[in-house]
Amino acid sequence: MRGGRYRLQRLVRHRRRAITAGLAVTAAALVAAGPRTAAEPHHAEQPRGHPVTAPVRRHAPVDVVTAPVRIADAATVRLLRPGDRVDVIAADDPSVGGAARVLARGVRVTEVPQPSDGGGESGALVVLSAPRATAARLVGASATARLAVTLC
Repeated sequence: MRGGRYRLQRLVRHRRRAITAGLAVTAAALVAAGPRTAAEPHHAEQPRGHPVTAPVRRHAPVDVVTAPVRIADAATVRLLRPGDRVDVIAADDPSVGGAARVLARGVRVTEVPQPSDGGGESGALVVLSAPRATAARLVGASATARLAVTLC
């Protein structure tokens, strides 16, 4: 085969040039599409992706607090782990016509403290993270009703 070695060298040299040119074009495109500095004027650009028909409203962050709540069934509390979501239900005394009602939906379990040795109290303590108004309802209801939880 005549000139095979020369053709191979020429092919390698042209491939290097093509790769170099491709890298230069890619670098120029990345610089052109990169972030703008504050000194550069802002251009009216169309946002990418799915167009939004109405502007997205930002809501103020909810004031979230932690509330220690005593749950009537200690065995149920042993099933809970930090990060779980639970619904809290209050069961009033049925002899006075009380019914069960949901106090909080989807509140996060922050902590499950270990029970103390002097267990004169019934139930078990669990610390929940909830909005301020919901936490006030939970703590208030725990003084007058038996509380239970359901896992979400």
